[in-house]
Amino acid sequence: MHVPDGFFNVAVSLSAGVVAAAGVAVCLRGARRELDDRTAPMAGLVAAFIFAVQMLNFPVAAGTSGHLLGGALAAILVGPYTAVLCVAVVLLVQGFFFADGGLTALGVNITLMGVVAVVVGWTVFRLITRAVRNRGAVVAASFVAALVSVPATALAFTLLFWIGGTAPIEVGTVAAAMGGVHVLIGIGEGLITAVTVSTVLAIRPDLVYGARGLAAPLVLRGADGEAVVAQGAPAAARRPGWFLPAGIVVAALLAGIVSFYASSSPDGLERVAEDKGFSSQAADHALGEQPLADYGDVGGIPVGVAGLIGVGVTLAVGGGLFFAVRRRTKDDTAKDEVSA
Repeated sequence: MHVPDGFFNVAVSLSAGVVAAAGVAVCLRGARRELDDRTAPMAGLVAAFIFAVQMLNFPVAAGTSGHLLGGALAAILVGPYTAVLCVAVVLLVQGFFFADGGLTALGVNITLMGVVAVVVGWTVFRLITRAVRNRGAVVAASFVAALVSVPATALAFTLLFWIGGTAPIEVGTVAAAMGGVHVLIGIGEGLITAVTVSTVLAIRPDLVYGARGLAAPLVLRGADGEAVVAQGAPAAARRPGWFLPAGIVVAALLAGIVSFYASSSPDGLERVAEDKGFSSQAADHALGEQPLADYGDVGGIPVGVAGLIGVGVTLAVGGGLFFAVRRRTKDDTAKDEVSA
């Protein structure tokens, strides 16, 4: 659901830009409570993973495809504030390097796919897990939260287009079309989110933000009585270790190989825009002639190579940002003082 240039008038584009900028500013402060030296690399990996999976359009109906939004997934894995930043990083890389999503619509895209998807997804997830606290509930809540976040985002787009779109629409008809197709896309989003969360829970439950506090950590003691970190050790005690490079490899495989098999059908927004007669309002992207535009199609670069470049850029930009805003531990401060 990458909104192109030309769909919204100046007033809505600027207003959404202000909302997006304010949301990112708030999340930069809030992310300090979620990020530290252990979780900052995980957040960079989540951003790179979302970039990779967003390349994998899957068919949802005849001639229509969908792709992951990733807001709910990111919120569950790294926290809601950091999740908005993850999605914003992905959208920035896509917009400036791959001409995916309009530059004048960047505020709209961050507001919809970042703020709205994260807020709705995280709210639904917390409502469910407050009632039941176990791993099964976390996985089930992940599915429902992700599913609900997609049509909610689609309906938010419809509302904005009704307010300031560049073409008249029958709001009820467009809302029904957007909501209907994005419920189907939401099912795919829910499955991807549930499988991903379930996998991380099975391997490193301490790295799932939404699962913190589910069970008391297991701590063993050696012969000298000193605590030894075990598999379920406290989150602050264990760094991602091998999990980070393994995750990067998975993202690289998805973007570099699986992307060749992605559906070429238009996504839900594109299909509805064509069917309801406002697709012609889309304007050419300002960076649409650069080699990586349309994921390498413009420059004749294989989509897999473009995907690998995108994963690398997203990981570098996201990792740098998350390390910059992370909460610094006493150990880090002491190391800085020693090196100084």
